[in-house]
Amino acid sequence: MKNDRRTFLKTAALAGAAATSGLGGLTTPAAARTGAARAGTQQLPKGMTFATLRQGGEYGLGIRTERGVLDVVKAESELSEGAPTTINAVLEGEGDMAALARLIDKARAAGERFFVPENAAEFGPCVTDPEKIICIGLNYRKHAAETGNPVPTLPILFNKFNSALNHHGGTIAVSKEPAEKFDYEAELVIVIGREARNVSEEEAPNYIFGYATGNDFTARDLQSRTSQWMIGKSGDGWAPLGPWLVTADQVDGDNLKIELKVNGETRQSSNTSDMVFGCKKLVSYISKHMTLKPGDIIFTGTPEGVISGMPKDKQVWLKAGDKVTTSIEKLGELYFQLT
Repeated sequence: MKNDRRTFLKTAALAGAAATSGLGGLTTPAAARTGAARAGTQQLPKGMTFATLRQGGEYGLGIRTERGVLDVVKAESELSEGAPTTINAVLEGEGDMAALARLIDKARAAGERFFVPENAAEFGPCVTDPEKIICIGLNYRKHAAETGNPVPTLPILFNKFNSALNHHGGTIAVSKEPAEKFDYEAELVIVIGREARNVSEEEAPNYIFGYATGNDFTARDLQSRTSQWMIGKSGDGWAPLGPWLVTADQVDGDNLKIELKVNGETRQSSNTSDMVFGCKKLVSYISKHMTLKPGDIIFTGTPEGVISGMPKDKQVWLKAGDKVTTSIEKLGELYFQLT
């Protein structure tokens, strides 16, 4: 009876999260939510760039190719290679990972019908159902300096929720929020690929699935209302992510150019090498305090150039109509607009 009740409560919680996610009611098929227990030992994919495509009320897997974005759901339904069809399934080690390469080859041979042009694709967040969204504060030396804070001696952790997830081409409805001081934060995002607990820095790369472009959108007036930052960080849609999830073998997360533009004007331009705590350190540190699961994401902090770091007489906060573009070397460009 206890096990039945636990199962019921877990299922109810998942259903409730989907219903209130703020992502237009899009869901990931139930089959993609299982298999986490197997995810600690699977071989992580290499040499691939994944995406999430929004289609027919659900999220489906996409893979970036020279022909466009492969619609894995459509290709698998017709070519039947046994490949996973959601990013959840990939992260949790479900299906035949080798089938993805076979599916790409078969789709190429079949012509263009399985591929979506990048400029016509409707993207979802490149990770759709993280158990945890962990964020790091003041993790760039120059950003700490511009805000008048000392460089942290330990990572500063806070959180967002799944309802904050947003996507490339998405919107954030600032006009509906009880705040005024809206700010941007360009960020590198780490995506976990294996269950990690008490891992060393040396071991940490074995648990990183890949990296993505993110933005830790913030309401500074809400953030500073109390000593806890959460209310200023976790609004609906305040975690744009994607469009691409690039496997870790293709990227050195500790040495990537990172930039942000507002209405075409460059506001942030730095390199992840300025991070106080690099990717291996963050994964190791967090894993000593909680179990990281496949699909968990870590927003690693933002460089200098945020509005809150400017002199008060030069602070012009984001407003409805503003267009924000975050770009990270090798990971691509993430765009969203405020309404």
